[in-house]
Amino acid sequence: MDTKTFYTLLVTALLALFGAAAKYLTDLRLARRKDRLDRVNQQLGKLYGPLYALDRAGSTAWTSFRSVYRPGVPYFKPPVSKEELSAWRLWMKEVFMPLNLRMEATILENAHLIIEGEIPECFLDLASHIAAYKAVIKRWENGDYSEHLSIIEHPSKPLTHYITNSYFRLINEQKELIQKVQ
Repeated sequence: MDTKTFYTLLVTALLALFGAAAKYLTDLRLARRKDRLDRVNQQLGKLYGPLYALDRAGSTAWTSFRSVYRPGVPYFKPPVSKEELSAWRLWMKEVFMPLNLRMEATILENAHLIIEGEIPECFLDLASHIAAYKAVIKRWENGDYSEHLSIIEHPSKPLTHYITNSYFRLINEQKELIQKVQ
């Protein structure tokens, strides 16, 4: 084989090798993006999307409740009437606690989808608040109305902040990934 043929074959083989390597790397990058998009879709669909909707529903319910009952003053600032305490128990048992329990279940069932490597503090605070409120509600069911609040405060501001920021962060990442995968 002459030198010219050898170099022609060598260049052809090298071009084929570089082409195959480039295609492999491109396919690998696209596969990683698709995998990341699948994860983001799961995070939005199973955890952060439902939590965002439940948090918004809870905020709206709370605002509506407060517009009717004791607007403009802290709810438990004395004097609180029997009717107001009764309204609180009703809304807590029928509106707020069911929303909280759905949030708790969503977190527990989908903790593997949390963005960070560990459970956010506001999720732990929510779980503690709910657990403590279960005791209060159990007392109500037994006719004991001596307590009306959980001994652990609801983490409303940090929880809403975390859920909203995480939800929109994932929405933006999802948009970017969809553009890159297509």
